[in-house]
Amino acid sequence: MRSYVVDCRTERETRQLGARVAAALETGLTIALNGQLGSGKTCLVRAICCELGVEEDAVNSPTFVLMQAYSGERMDVFHFDTYRLADVDEFLAIGAEDYLLDSKAVCLVEWAERVRDVLPADHLALDITQVSATARRVQCVASGPVSAAVLERVAAGIS
Repeated sequence: MRSYVVDCRTERETRQLGARVAAALETGLTIALNGQLGSGKTCLVRAICCELGVEEDAVNSPTFVLMQAYSGERMDVFHFDTYRLADVDEFLAIGAEDYLLDSKAVCLVEWAERVRDVLPADHLALDITQVSATARRVQCVASGPVSAAVLERVAAGIS
């Protein structure tokens, strides 16, 4: 499976999707989150992190610091927000490649379309469209064998 669409009618359903993604994750994978301001990127990140054992209060959008590192029970998480970056060179200047290549962690990249050219070839993209004040449509797209296996597990767990 290379793509899968999930309609989340409420924030609770968005969090449930994040929990399913986290349960299916493998270390070394990058998740690229895209969507407009307020579309739910950070909500999904928070749900993924919580399912991995990160305290919910610790997870926030790293818009001004660019990257947050969290220690989870199952794996570590590197959370990037590239909204304020001028270009890919700024992303690379903070050492992003080292984090993206860390096989013992998972990377979550908000506004990933801004740094698409340097993301690993095999990553899972979560493209979020805001349908209403509470509803979201999430297009999940796998770009390689590891992300496809993760996506299969996510799809199998969603009713």
